[in-house]
Amino acid sequence: MRTAGIDVGSLTAKAVVMDDGRIVASSLIPAGPDPAQSADSVIRRCLKDGGIPAAPVQCCCGTGYGRLTIPFADLNMSEISCHGMGAFWSNGEIRTIVDIGGQDCKVVAINDEGMVTDFVMNDKCAAGTGRSLEILARTLGVPLEELGELALKSRRPTALTNKCSVFMEIEVIELLCRKKRPAAIAHGIADAVARRVAALAGTVPVAKGVCVTGGVAKNRAVVRCIEKRLGSALSPLGIDPQLAGAAGAAVYAFRSITGKTGGGPL
Repeated sequence: MRTAGIDVGSLTAKAVVMDDGRIVASSLIPAGPDPAQSADSVIRRCLKDGGIPAAPVQCCCGTGYGRLTIPFADLNMSEISCHGMGAFWSNGEIRTIVDIGGQDCKVVAINDEGMVTDFVMNDKCAAGTGRSLEILARTLGVPLEELGELALKSRRPTALTNKCSVFMEIEVIELLCRKKRPAAIAHGIADAVARRVAALAGTVPVAKGVCVTGGVAKNRAVVRCIEKRLGSALSPLGIDPQLAGAAGAAVYAFRSITGKTGGGPL
């Protein structure tokens, strides 16, 4: 039984195809200005890369900011529910999800069935999100994918005091003018993200089994700083952290067909 999950976010579009609960194909592309077109492009690439014809996909669930605009989706679920379920499907020990997306950050608590019990979201400012890190990496003159590795070369972060992404960019420029080491500044950027996560986590019951989803989860410096701020090691995911939402959507699609609820991911 094949199901699909499509997660159209602000920066990327992701698709996952499952066969009886096992991922058989996935794809991730930059999101365009039209969410429906992004969804169509990512599922087509996913099916093509996996050698899967579209017809056997029995149910498709959309999630993310663009979930309501996907014309071929059979149902849609919030990204909060899908990231929770996707993380739980990947690792049944997970009970808290930190999702750092392109434009917002969420901390989600789930129960032993993968269902959301509480959450908090920061969507008022882009500071500490993927978009903010893109801007700050460009200001430092390094590719985004190298920002975390640069930060790991520093033992002590240069503190960033501003909470607004615009003023953080100005602060980084000032620090560079004062000849502060780029590695220490990058470390400070990572720690600023972790501080924001820790502040959010303080408003939600954080149970053991914490993971990070979203593209920022690939920044090893941010992950280490979050671990330090939360005082515990993060739980591993068995999938690309950017695919957690799409995977959760595919699981919900499977459940909508089978009528299964509770008792584990599938």
